[in-house]
Amino acid sequence: MKNPHSSNWKTKRKKLYKKAVNKKSVSPQKKEAHVGKIVEKKDIKEESKRKKLPEVHQWVRRHDSDIQLILFPLILFVLVIILFIINNQIASTLVQGEPIADNFLGSMHPYPYVQAVTQPTITAEAALILDRDSQVILYSKNPQLRFSLASTTKIMTATIALSHYKPDDILTVKKSYVPGSGMSFFSGEQFHFMDLMYAMLLPSANDAAQAIADNYPGGESAFVYQMNQKAQSLHLNNTHYSDPIGLDDDGDYSTVIDLARLASYAITNPTFAEITATKYKTIYPINSTHAYQLITSNDLLGIDGVTGIKTGTTEGAGEVLVTSVVKNGHTYIIIVMDSTDRFGDTSRLINYITDNVKYVMPQQPQ
Repeated sequence: MKNPHSSNWKTKRKKLYKKAVNKKSVSPQKKEAHVGKIVEKKDIKEESKRKKLPEVHQWVRRHDSDIQLILFPLILFVLVIILFIINNQIASTLVQGEPIADNFLGSMHPYPYVQAVTQPTITAEAALILDRDSQVILYSKNPQLRFSLASTTKIMTATIALSHYKPDDILTVKKSYVPGSGMSFFSGEQFHFMDLMYAMLLPSANDAAQAIADNYPGGESAFVYQMNQKAQSLHLNNTHYSDPIGLDDDGDYSTVIDLARLASYAITNPTFAEITATKYKTIYPINSTHAYQLITSNDLLGIDGVTGIKTGTTEGAGEVLVTSVVKNGHTYIIIVMDSTDRFGDTSRLINYITDNVKYVMPQQPQ
């Protein structure tokens, strides 16, 4: 008798079973039942897998839509916080820049206001009145438009020069001819720095400005670079310089707002303020006996409270005038650009201040 558990016997049983199954016809009901069992087995397997997942994972899957509703506004909130921090950092960087006026920050000043019904009639394409102490703009015309600077460029030239040279430094004239207005200095003439400053700011001598830039370490290009760097540090974002004189009408430009900010800063230097308040001056070269007579180009200086600052004119820029004026104990900066009557325009703006500007003292914090 054959052993039913032998390997040969098992193989033959399988073959016989397959033949028997093939010969029998399987009904559709049995096939459907068979398929159902297979599906049921798969479902059981899937359920067992789900039971094996961690409880936290299962909770996340069940509350997926709720989590999305919570996370979306949370992400937006975090982004808003990040933008707020970045904005505060930028603002603090701007505040840390150089102040416009020496006594503006940290001091309480009377607040000016205008009670005018009509606007002044002027020829200038752009104009501005700034109360220096409070930095309040009292009048403006086209404040954001850029105009050529002409010789008011020399305000920045003076600012850079005063930060570098000492009063007794000896500078040599390196160019015998410079276009535009000048003193006709000879190449090789030497002057004390302060004498060249008077020549540059009173009669607006281009050769004096050129000599100041030429004697700077690195020459004119390095000097002009420093002018633009200073403009950035003062946040004069609509101002650019391409030379120390103001001859390039395309490359030397600013707005009345930027020019007022620069003038407000410049007059905090007592040397600059003293020079621009001077009407007449005689200077002498160190290596010559020739005398140069200097006369201010500012026709309003000393009239109706005017204490400075600088004139400018070119064909492209028109007439430009930057003025500092003291009225009733308050200092104002007046700018007119692209004018056909800069002195008349400025006089009308001074009258506008006299007739219409009043002050109120802010309440002290408790």
